[in-house]
Amino acid sequence: MFPGQGAQNLGMGKEFANDIAEVKALYQQSSDILGYDLADLCFNGPQEKLNLTEYAQPAIFVTSIAHLTALRLGKVADISASIQPEACAGLSLGEYTALHVAGVLSFEDALRLVQLRGQSMQQAAESSRGTMVSILGLDEQTVTKLCQDVLAMNIQEENGPAILSAVNFNCPGQVVVSGTINACQKAAEIAASYGAMKAVPLQVAGAFHTDMMAPAAARLATAIDNCKINEPTCPVISNVDTMAYNGSGEVKDKLMKQLVGAVRWQQSIEKLLEEGFDQFVEIGPGRVLSGLVKKTSRDKKMKVEIINV
Repeated sequence: MFPGQGAQNLGMGKEFANDIAEVKALYQQSSDILGYDLADLCFNGPQEKLNLTEYAQPAIFVTSIAHLTALRLGKVADISASIQPEACAGLSLGEYTALHVAGVLSFEDALRLVQLRGQSMQQAAESSRGTMVSILGLDEQTVTKLCQDVLAMNIQEENGPAILSAVNFNCPGQVVVSGTINACQKAAEIAASYGAMKAVPLQVAGAFHTDMMAPAAARLATAIDNCKINEPTCPVISNVDTMAYNGSGEVKDKLMKQLVGAVRWQQSIEKLLEEGFDQFVEIGPGRVLSGLVKKTSRDKKMKVEIINV
């Protein structure tokens, strides 16, 4: 499993880069591709710049591959270097990492796509006024009803009609809504009346995974057309429909839908659990996905082993 935006932290990857020549070379190769010193940004910040969408996404992608490189070289204690995935998955941005690890995209093509994705999402966010709110303690149906009721209020926005939808299904009781500023604010205000334990506004650049990201999707579509797409070496679970990619022909369509549509992480993990998967390895900065898998497996009363790299 590979993390998405929000997993970034100052100093990530530094220990591996200091100790492993191959990881140091990976950051140098990435800097040459990106056109700026990625290692310096990851290791030294500033944090405010690292948090920006256009920088956070390449940084997390490369650091995830750095962690994987250390694992494959036998540099991660208590974990066998010979471990091989029977399936891969990633949260939003992390799906690009999963596609690279499964051989669908080369490292350079994946990194260039991730860089363009981050830049395009940042630009789309700056040209619209949107945000996101995490709703805790409600199921999908109730959050969907909350969004519908907010839209029925005909809330006024600066740049046109209100937009609000449930976009991130992270784990049982944790759903993120995304949309225009006033609609998200209203959702946060009234969520408790629907039974929510809490509504937490997120510090994000815009309304990710909604139609407000359509300009970014258009730019990314052209770039994907210029990439060599290979058949996956193992199943890669898609965020948008929880199904494994059925060949290379689905890559463009699913990645476009992911940018403007919902990320069904909870349902993806539930599907893997139902198929008998019981060992989950989170590779990259942070431990967000491990926590989400724990909550989902606990809800399903299924026992799993979780490893962090």
